[in-house]
Amino acid sequence: MVQTAAMTLTPPTEHQVLVFFVALVVVIVVAKSLGALMRRIGQPSVVGELAAGLILGPSLLGRVAPDVTDWLFPDDAAQTAMLFTVGWLGVMLLLVSTGFETDLGLIRRLGGAAAWVSTGSLIVPMAAGLFVGWSIPSVFVGEETERYVFALFIAAALSISSLPVIAKILTEMGLMRRNFGQLTLAAGMANDVLGWLLLGFVAGLARGGLDIGKLAFTVVGLGVFFVFAFTVGKRLVDLSLRRVRLNGDDPVSGLVVVLVTALVFGVITQWLHVEAVLGAFVAGVVLARSRFAEHRLIAPVESVTTAFLAPVFFATAGLRVDLGLLADLETLAWALLVVAVASVSKFAGAWVGARFGQLSSREGAALGVGLNARGALEVVIATVGLSLGVLNERSYTIVVLMAMATSMLAPPLLRRVLRDFDGNAKERDRLDREAVLAANSVVTDKGVLLATRGGISSMLAAQVIATAWPEDTPVTLLTVGDHDVDLRPFRAVLAGHRVHHVVVEDGEHVADAITREALLGYGAIAMGAAVDADSGGVVSPLVDEVVMHAPVPVVVVRMQRDHGHRLPWAFARAVVPVNGSAASVGGVEVAGHLSASLGTHLHLVYVDTAPERRGSRSGGVGGLRDAAGGRHVLDQVSAHMTRVGANFTATLERATSPADAVVASVEELDADLVVVSGAQRNDGGAPVLGNTIERVLDRCGATLVLVVSPNRRREPAAGRAETERMPAGVGR
Repeated sequence: MVQTAAMTLTPPTEHQVLVFFVALVVVIVVAKSLGALMRRIGQPSVVGELAAGLILGPSLLGRVAPDVTDWLFPDDAAQTAMLFTVGWLGVMLLLVSTGFETDLGLIRRLGGAAAWVSTGSLIVPMAAGLFVGWSIPSVFVGEETERYVFALFIAAALSISSLPVIAKILTEMGLMRRNFGQLTLAAGMANDVLGWLLLGFVAGLARGGLDIGKLAFTVVGLGVFFVFAFTVGKRLVDLSLRRVRLNGDDPVSGLVVVLVTALVFGVITQWLHVEAVLGAFVAGVVLARSRFAEHRLIAPVESVTTAFLAPVFFATAGLRVDLGLLADLETLAWALLVVAVASVSKFAGAWVGARFGQLSSREGAALGVGLNARGALEVVIATVGLSLGVLNERSYTIVVLMAMATSMLAPPLLRRVLRDFDGNAKERDRLDREAVLAANSVVTDKGVLLATRGGISSMLAAQVIATAWPEDTPVTLLTVGDHDVDLRPFRAVLAGHRVHHVVVEDGEHVADAITREALLGYGAIAMGAAVDADSGGVVSPLVDEVVMHAPVPVVVVRMQRDHGHRLPWAFARAVVPVNGSAASVGGVEVAGHLSASLGTHLHLVYVDTAPERRGSRSGGVGGLRDAAGGRHVLDQVSAHMTRVGANFTATLERATSPADAVVASVEELDADLVVVSGAQRNDGGAPVLGNTIERVLDRCGATLVLVVSPNRRREPAAGRAETERMPAGVGR
């Protein structure tokens, strides 16, 4: 019989578990309390969380109550591992969230500037570190190392930025979507990768010889990892998130996909001798690029990280720092010099790189300040140097102090640098456009599903998508079976959009297939409807069925009855009825963005149907109130149209029938487009769009865009009046 050795998994003792939980409570309470205090004085909470470690460590509590510190944070490997593991999980998840917010498209457009900033912010601090390493007195050099190894180590320490701290600062200050914010992330990642490679080189020298094979393994392995992540890795993420969507969009299943992806990518980069947080960051980027992902996928990770895990990581950074060693004047003087050299060199390198990259001086200064944050990862580097004998206690304290000082100074300096700085006009336009899209309910940056049989009506629907939706919005063309559909015209019309193709098998119920596909994270469904379609319903049997069951807004485009000499998509004038309800917002969004793109003149119409009352030219008190409400609605919609850059006029009209007023406006203006919208309702299995919309559909000969929003569950009575009016994206 073959005997196998039993696994030696030694669980922590009851006392170790008790100390761990008590220490965890103390760290979280102090870190969150100081974080809240920092926010009250206008600073990001990360400053307070970093300070918590200094207060709880040997610098303060260790001197005032050493017995308490020894009990909370004993010199025990298992105890230390438990606490620090929680922190490292926190920083991994923080980097997943950061990667999810990283815009590779924007970084690519700013590629030249990113390259210059990355190069400058790495080379200048590295040169400064070499100078400091050669100049510092021998009492700071580890006894078991050579001077050139020590100098190279200091160069590596000064060149690295802390991506976790940078991410936390940018997020809390609301700067993540700024141009310089995305550039800071890109440069910070480049600094980290190259800095860790340099650290591996120095570690090999410190151990008695450089392991060329190990270094080559890391360099080649990283290249393979990045290719794998954005090809095979992305495909696997797509398949996993697609299955989650099809199974009912269970948030727990989505969270499992996020965590497994982050851990697998982290394991790979850690195996390649680069920190696991780099893998977690790439995991976030890959997850965000999946067409089946949306922000709520990452929301649970952000919540638990912000509330619990990340503060532990930042607080534990200072637990090993003993500022008492700075009582020695020589150590204090060199510590201040190292902090100054590290700060100035990183700032100068980033600023010069930004100027070569044709960025403004303010952007260069912001990049220099942001990249100066070195944070807890620098503490890890210092610990490695101490264990290798490259650093001694005095130089270790200097390096850690430099990390803490640069991290805590970055937020207030960044706030000062960016005071009254909104970026250039192009950046402001982009940020404003993103804010509008984020508040929209129909025209968003989510994917659009276009169901088509290849007809001219669905081609017109593609034109509406191309002009009303932002560029780069993914569009999926859904066709049925082996029917010969030439997709080349659609791809030409949708140039600038990422176009996918999905085929529904012959024999499958088409409406069911469309609504099932729409569950996979689309923002809207688009369909074309022929004028001479078999009415059998409100629009056509297929459109009616999709409208009744769609989980997302449906945009139906019906061509004009008589083309005449006019191209179907040459929209010069459009009539857009508005009534202030949430259901009418979809049409306002589509019309506004279409006008901003094509220059179409929009005629916004609010129809006052309050009955005239005798003895009052204004229609009596009721008529006055309704007219005032109409003007308020038109003011809201006009503000939205102005913000998106639409060309419009707004009119308040009185009529007994809104449909008659809309049709009359179309005929009077010779309008070639009408945009109407309503809410999803059904009566006995048939869609009900309301008398006004159905009469307009029946009587209007112009091209018509119908936007039908899903029937959202009503809010409780206390909030109903507000939710049934215009949402935040329109006029607020």
